[in-house]
Amino acid sequence: MRYWTGRLDRADRRRGIRPLNAICDDITTLSVDAIVNAANASLMGGGGVDGAIHRAAGPRLLHECRLLGGCKTGEAKLTGGHGLPARFIVHTVGPVWHGGGDGEDELLASCYRKSCELASAQPAIRTLAFPCISTGIYGFPFERAARIAIRECAAHTDRLITTFCCFSERDRNVYSQLLEEHGRRVAD
Repeated sequence: MRYWTGRLDRADRRRGIRPLNAICDDITTLSVDAIVNAANASLMGGGGVDGAIHRAAGPRLLHECRLLGGCKTGEAKLTGGHGLPARFIVHTVGPVWHGGGDGEDELLASCYRKSCELASAQPAIRTLAFPCISTGIYGFPFERAARIAIRECAAHTDRLITTFCCFSERDRNVYSQLLEEHGRRVAD
C-alpha cells in the first residue's frame, strides 16, 4: 500500500486534483478515504446525515460507536467505514445555533479543525469529505458555517484533499463562490 507523503505532487496537479473542492452528492456513496459524520453527542445515529451514514454503514458501525462513549460538541472521534465505500468515518458533534453569542463559531471551527487533525494523524487518510455541519436542524447560518469550514480546512491542505459534500446545488454554489473568493478551485 502506498501512503501519501503529505503534499500534492505535480502528477496530482496535472490530474486536476485540488486540495479543496465542493460537490453536490450523497456523502455515503463517496469513494474517499474518510467521510465526516455530523453526529449527535451519543454517536448512536439520528436524523439527517447522521442517520443516513448509520443506515448505509450498517449495524457494525453502531456497535463500534457504543464503545466510544459519545462525543462532546466540537470534538471528533474515528471509526471504521464498515459498509461504506469510505474506509473511515470521523464523527464530530456540531453546535446548535443560539444566535451566535454562545461560542457557536468557535465550536463549529473546532469540529472542522479536530476532524482534520484526527484524519491527518492517520497515514491511510489522504482524502476527506465533509457534510455541511450544523446547518440543518441545528440551525447554523449556512454561509457563515461554510466560511468557517473553508478557513479551518484550508489550514490542512498540506496533508488532506478535502471535499465539501453539499446536499443541494444551492449549497454547492455558496461553497463555489466562497472557495473562489478564498483562491481555491471548485471541482466541476
